[in-house]
Parts: sequence; C-alpha cells; structure tokens
Amino acid sequence: MEATASAKYLRGSAQKARLVVDMIRGKDVNQALAILRFSKKRAAAKIEKCMRSAIANANEAAEKANVSIDPDDLWVRTAFVDIGPTKNMRRVRPAPQGRAYREQRHFCHVTISLSNDERPVKGSKQQGSAEAKPAKLAESKKRKRGGAAAAPRAKRVAKKDEPEAAEKPATKKASKKKAKKEEAAEE
Repeated sequence: MEATASAKYLRGSAQKARLVVDMIRGKDVNQALAILRFSKKRAAAKIEKCMRSAIANANEAAEKANVSIDPDDLWVRTAFVDIGPTKNMRRVRPAPQGRAYREQRHFCHVTISLSNDERPVKGSKQQGSAEAKPAKLAESKKRKRGGAAAAPRAKRVAKKDEPEAAEKPATKKASKKKAKKEEAAEE
C-alpha cells in the first residue's frame, strides 16, 4: 500500500529543503523521523510534519481498504521538493548610498510518498539496462583516448653537463636542509 502527503508553500528555498529530504529518502519511517527530529536544518520541522501526515494517510487508506497496516513497516519510497512561487513576495532591502536591494522570499512544495511493499534490492538486475551497461563499459575501455590524454609524456633526462639538475630540491627550505646535512656529514 502506498500513501502520499504534500506540504505546499513552505517558507525557505527548495535547495535548502532538498538537503533535508535527501537524508530521509529510502529510510524506514522511524529512522526518517529520528533524522528529522534531530536535524539542525530549519526545514526539517516542516518536513517532519509532512512525514507524519503521510503516515496518517497510510493508516486512513488501510482502514478504508479494510486492511491492517503496521506503521513500523512503512518506508520512504519517494520524497522530492519543488520550487514554489516568489512572484508576489518580493521585498526591498535598504542599501548604502540611497540604493535598494531586491530581496525574494522563497517558497517550496514538499511531497513524500510512503510504502509498505518490499524494497527493491540494489544488486538486482533489471531488464535491458543491466546488460547494456557492461557492454558500454567494455566498449569505452577499448577506445583510445584523444587529445592530451593520448599524447606520450616527455621524460626528463638529466644532462651530462649538469649532474645537480636531477637532484635539485623543490623548495628553498629543502635546499637549506640538504646543505645542513652535507655540512654535518663532513664534520
């Protein structure tokens, strides 16, 4: 059985709400509620409210279908955040030298879908796509790369005139340390 709940016109940007929703996607309901309760993000409280609404919707749908459902068996099947309107919530903020900065108040819409069906196994093979990926991978490994990646790298060869050039330290500190070691070895 699947149940959905959506919360519309939540204060805050969709980008910030997606950070919270990404933490709960695919988790058990109890685990997701714990994550939302102890998250420091401001959007977590409103998303938790939406999650509790989805659980209530699942219970209600189960009662109507005359089926018993255990809320502990539910898991977050899908959860996503859409951008809400900012058109009518534009504000002006005072700025230096008599100017004004436009400020937009962002809204978002959160949708959460819960299910008590079996979860798909991550390692299971799907028809068509599972066979296509290894073939593409093998094909891409056979292809030669072009451009700078294909060009052979020039190896540095120390000239016979300058034997110290091959042993030249990278930094001044390294050269000072090397000089001190040589002095200590001579003494």
